[in-house]
Amino acid sequence: MLPSISRFARLSTALAVLALPIAATAQTPDYRVPTSEPKTTSIVMDANTGEVLFSERADSPRYPASVTKVMTFYLAFEALAAGRLHLDDQVVVSPLAAAQPPTKLGLRAGETISVRDALNGMAVHSANDMAVAIAEKIGGSESRFASMMTLKAQQLGMGNTRYVNANGLPDNRQVSSAHDIALLTRALLHDYPQYYGFFSQKDFTYRGKTMVNTNHLLGKMPGVDGVKTGFTNAAGFNLDASAVRNGHRLIAVVMGSSSGTVRNANVEGLLLTGFDIEDRRDRGEKIPVTQALFERPAPGAPGARLYRAEQDHDGDPIDVVLAHNNAPQAHAAQAGRDWWVQVGQFHSREAAQLRIALVSRRFSKVFDDAEGQVGGRKRIYVARFTGMDQHAAREACSAVRSHGMSCIAGVHRV
Repeated sequence: MLPSISRFARLSTALAVLALPIAATAQTPDYRVPTSEPKTTSIVMDANTGEVLFSERADSPRYPASVTKVMTFYLAFEALAAGRLHLDDQVVVSPLAAAQPPTKLGLRAGETISVRDALNGMAVHSANDMAVAIAEKIGGSESRFASMMTLKAQQLGMGNTRYVNANGLPDNRQVSSAHDIALLTRALLHDYPQYYGFFSQKDFTYRGKTMVNTNHLLGKMPGVDGVKTGFTNAAGFNLDASAVRNGHRLIAVVMGSSSGTVRNANVEGLLLTGFDIEDRRDRGEKIPVTQALFERPAPGAPGARLYRAEQDHDGDPIDVVLAHNNAPQAHAAQAGRDWWVQVGQFHSREAAQLRIALVSRRFSKVFDDAEGQVGGRKRIYVARFTGMDQHAAREACSAVRSHGMSCIAGVHRV
C-alpha cells in the first residue's frame, strides 16, 4: 500500500496528474521520423560532465522501441526514492497488461507480482506486460503515466521526445532521439544510482524460468554494466549502453541499426574510441572531441588522400580515394586488384579489428576474395579490405553503405 498523505496533497497530486495530458500535448511538437536520411543515429556522452564526444544525427527523431522503458524505470525509481512505492509492494496485473504481446512474463489478469520482480522482468527480459503493470501502479492508467513520462522528458531537456505508452511497442506518435536517450540515461545515473543495479543483471529467474539479459554486451565487453536494448520493425535495432573504465563513465546510444550484431558492434566501437579519448586526455593530450572520431584527414595534411566524388551503380554518392605513394598501404596488391575498401577509422586497433570481423560476417558474399587488415598511423587505425578490383570494390562499398555504415573505395596509384 502507498503511504497515507494529507487531503491537500492528494488533491494537489490529482490536479497535477489530470493536467498532464493537456500540458504535454500543448508543449510537444508533432515530431515525425524522417524518411529522407539514413536510419541510423548515434551518440557518445561523458556521463560525468555531459560532454558529447561524438554524435551523428543524434537530434533527429527516431522510434525508441523498448528503450522507452528507461523512462518507465526513471519514474519508478523516482517513486521508490520518494517512498510512494516500495520494492515489496504488490502489483495487480490488469487485463490490459496481461494482453501485451511478447516479450513478457506472461502473468494472467488478476495475478500479482512484487515491484521488485516486475522491474527485474523489465530490465532483463524487456517484459512489456510488466511495463504496463508498473505504469498503472504509479499513474493509475498507462495513458496518464505516458503523459507523466512526456512531462518528465521535457523537464530533463529531452526536446525531441514524446511518449504514448510505457513499453515502446509500435506507435508512430512515440519518438525520441539518441541525444535525448543519452540525457535521460545520464539523469538516471545521477539521480538514482542506488537502483542502477537492475540493469546490470545478466539473468533473472521467475517461477522457475531463467531469462538472459537482452543486452549481450553485458559480460562480453569489459566495463559495460547496462542499460537497455530495443527493437521493432519500424525502429530497427536500438541500444542504450553505459560502461565505466579508469574512472570514466560513458553513455553510447545507437538507434536504427540493421541487426543486433551491427548495433552491438557499433556501440562497442563507439565506447572503445570514447575511452581512448578519455585515456589520452588523462595523459595530458589536448584532443578536440567530435572531429576526433572517425574523421578522415584534411586535404593537404601529412598522409592525406585526394578524394573524388563519384556514384556507385545505384547512383548513390561514393568517395573514391586516389592514394599517394607515401600513404600507408597495408597490402601489396596484385595486378588488376589494386583497389581497397575502407569501412571505418578508429582511435583503437581493437575497434578497427571488430569492424573488420563484423563486415566480413555481414557482407561475406562481396568480401569473400578480399583480405581484411588494420593499418595504423599516429594512433589512427583504419579497417580496410584489400586486393579487390574496381567493380568488386564499388559493389562492396555500395552494400555496406546500404546498411547505414560508412565506406570509402580507394585505389593505389603510382
